[in-house]
This record gives sequence, C-alpha cells and structure tokens, in this order.
Amino acid sequence: MKIIICGALGKMGAKLRENAKTQGDVIPVCGVDKTATDLNGFKVYDDFGKITEKADAVIDFSSKSTLNALLSYCLKTGTPAVLCSTGYDKEDIAAINKASEKIAIFRSANMSLGVNVLIETVKFAAKRLYGFDIEIIEKHHNKKADAPSGTAVMIKDGIKEVFPEKTEVYGRCGIVGARDRNEIGIHAVRGGTIVGEHQVIFAGDNETLTFTHQAESRDVFAAGAIKAARFIANKKQGLFDMKDLLAENA
Repeated sequence: MKIIICGALGKMGAKLRENAKTQGDVIPVCGVDKTATDLNGFKVYDDFGKITEKADAVIDFSSKSTLNALLSYCLKTGTPAVLCSTGYDKEDIAAINKASEKIAIFRSANMSLGVNVLIETVKFAAKRLYGFDIEIIEKHHNKKADAPSGTAVMIKDGIKEVFPEKTEVYGRCGIVGARDRNEIGIHAVRGGTIVGEHQVIFAGDNETLTFTHQAESRDVFAAGAIKAARFIANKKQGLFDMKDLLAENA
C-alpha cells in the first residue's frame, strides 16, 4: 500500500514513516509540509499541486489549515483520505461531508483503537449509570495547540448520544453555585511531554467509576492511521470512522 503523508515533517509524520518500515508492505511515496525537502530519497513537497507520485491513500496529521488543499488534491486524483487532524469547524465538516460523496474519507480525532473502545464503553456505562455526574479530564503535552482535545470532544459527543439534554461545561472558573446535574464537565491539562491521557469519571452517591486511557507512545496513532488507510484504500466513496473499522474487526 502506497501512502502520502501530509504533515510529513512533524512528529507524527516521522512516526508514520517508522511504522511503515515495520509493516513491510506500506510504502510512503512522498510527503507534504510547509517546507519542501528531501529526506534520504523521501520527497516532501510544499504544495499538493507538485506531487507526481500516485498513492492508495493520503494520511493527514497536519492541521485544519491544510484541509482545503488536501481535499482538492484527493478529489482531483480520486485518492482516499485519512483525516487525523483536529479543530475542524462547521464549515470544515461540511466540506469533508461533501467531498465524501465522491471519494472515501476516514476521519477520527483519535486514531487509537483503545480510545475508540473507551468511547463505546463510556456510552454503555452512561446508559446504566443514570444520575451519576460525568466529568472528562484530558492531559497532553505543552505544545498541543487546541483545547479541549478532539478526543475529549469525541467522548462528550458519545455521551450526548445517550443523553442529548446534557450540556458541556469547560472548567468551572467563575461559576458560583452547585453543579448542575445535566453538566458534562470537561477539563484540559497541558504540561511536559504527556502523549495523551483521557479520564472519564462517573461520580454517584458513595461510589465512583473511572475509565482511563493512556497513550504511552505516538506509535499507537501511527498504527491506527495505517489500519484506517488499509480500510479505505479500495473504497470509492463514503465517510468512515473508527466505529466502522472496529465493526469490521469484531
């Protein structure tokens, strides 16, 4: 399987190249980033329009600012896309949905299989722990640009599938009074080199249940992205996510 890496010069771009070497049949044919360069024969372009190589999928670990150029390239060439970036707004989501009518797109704010199992587990727990207060705590390194994390938002959205009436509260600075029973508290911690940790706390009367996922290395995200690329490489169109991948492996 041939892949193009968007965000090739970032930490995840490097992890994708490393992970591809261990797989044997995954070939990064080129990359895209803000600066054009050559990494021992691996070409990195500063513009999608300069790409001459063909690939089975584009894996994007860059930022939302790259989305329009990436979608334009994929639509022009018919190349499936794995979108791993976070921070997309409503207009971005609309553009992704429209593009998925013509090409295959896999989108997830977290490419870890474990995190996505966590989300399904939290939804299961939420149905059975009615009345429990729910708090989400996410921790990341001090270079992470967005808060809360895309994964925390995914967890929140999963809970709201069960309880649509709940409202999210980001931190509680300045709030006076008791906690509202319909709140989902979301809290962000930034420090050091923390790869990623997410906790979901269900606090009831006299008992607390906590689910935790901790990423020990960025390798889990690279491996998940490559699994996603395999999943959509031969698909013509449609919008897919980790639930589709997990269902296939069930």
